[in-house]
Amino acid sequence: MPRSPKSPTVPFRVGYGYDVHRLESGPGMTLGGVKIRSSVRLVGHSDADVLLHAICDSLLGAAALGDIGKHFPNTVRRYRGISSLKLLTASRRAIERAGYRVVNVDSTVILERPKIGAATRRMEARIARTLGIAATAVSVKATTNEGLGSLGRGEGCAAISVALLMQG
Repeated sequence: MPRSPKSPTVPFRVGYGYDVHRLESGPGMTLGGVKIRSSVRLVGHSDADVLLHAICDSLLGAAALGDIGKHFPNTVRRYRGISSLKLLTASRRAIERAGYRVVNVDSTVILERPKIGAATRRMEARIARTLGIAATAVSVKATTNEGLGSLGRGEGCAAISVALLMQG
């Protein structure tokens, strides 16, 4: 029998997401739906919110619905500069249509500068509101790449995310 994302067969599903964007000089960035003051900005087709992109991928992947590029291709003009909070809302709706709801999300941002640790609670609150879950069900952590590789040289920012979905 063919697999159908609209007919879930297990009560829980886990998804993993990863995203990376280049950094360049600019007037700050948006991470986790929160404006971060900085001398650099993330570069991408949308607002380049690498954290929300990783979360979208973890949600969509858990429901076997593909990835963010499938749902919001960078070749489509209407997604140019779009707030990634809108993409996260659309991803949540897609998993709900597939018969799932978000239980929790755990994410890590890998970034040398600026330091974002003080903003992670605001990110958690914004993500939780968008997903319709308690802020205690969202974790955002920040780390560096210890000076190693392109991320360590401050050329980019990456994020990873794991999401747990529950049927119903």
